[in-house]
Amino acid sequence: MYEPRFYRLWSADKDLVSFNVVVKETDLYIRAKRDLTEKAHKVVVQQRGLLEDYIRHHPGFATAMEPFPVENEAPDIVREMSEAAEKVGVGPMAAVAGAIAERVGRELLKFSPEVLVENGGDIFLKTLKKRRVGIYTGKPPFDGRVALEIRASETPLGVCTSSGTVGHSLSLGSADAVIVLAPSTALADAAATAIGNSVREEADIERSLAFAQEVEGLRGVTIIRNDRMALWGKIRLVRT
Repeated sequence: MYEPRFYRLWSADKDLVSFNVVVKETDLYIRAKRDLTEKAHKVVVQQRGLLEDYIRHHPGFATAMEPFPVENEAPDIVREMSEAAEKVGVGPMAAVAGAIAERVGRELLKFSPEVLVENGGDIFLKTLKKRRVGIYTGKPPFDGRVALEIRASETPLGVCTSSGTVGHSLSLGSADAVIVLAPSTALADAAATAIGNSVREEADIERSLAFAQEVEGLRGVTIIRNDRMALWGKIRLVRT
């Protein structure tokens, strides 16, 4: 039986319909004006098919820990992941969750004026009002106490998280949470991984923020490690 990821149960807004789409490793939590499960499932199958077929012919794409050049003829999702990874110096699969979330979200926008697609902590969001995105670190002092406030005018927006202490995604660092905002969800995903990899102790936070400021296309970054939180860019925190 399918069991939703625990943090998905925290959503308080009642104005949108919630549903899940699961295809192999892809586990999406989606909110929209109506249930669009069938349409979302179709997009996931299509995009995963394109990606899986490319990997069958180019297995290095799936295992690379650094940028992996691809051909101009590669599927759009493959090129998008490769370009995002190139900007921040990581392997292209670091952008896969964000890329799929955005492709599903943009398709669903044809049928709903508001859409949220969450894929393992990586979010594509288009909203018509202010929304809050909670921050989970698994320990005090910030866990469950603060959230990011996202305004309608800032969306569509990618909000992606990497952690070296929470979850199963690969991180070479030890940050409790690195949250990145960017118009490209694939880029936000790849950047969160790259920044998270660079935070191994609190002394790394300042250098990691400086790196983020040099990445074209990022709007804001939050880094949390133990009792320290550092912010850069268009970040608004609110108490929950």
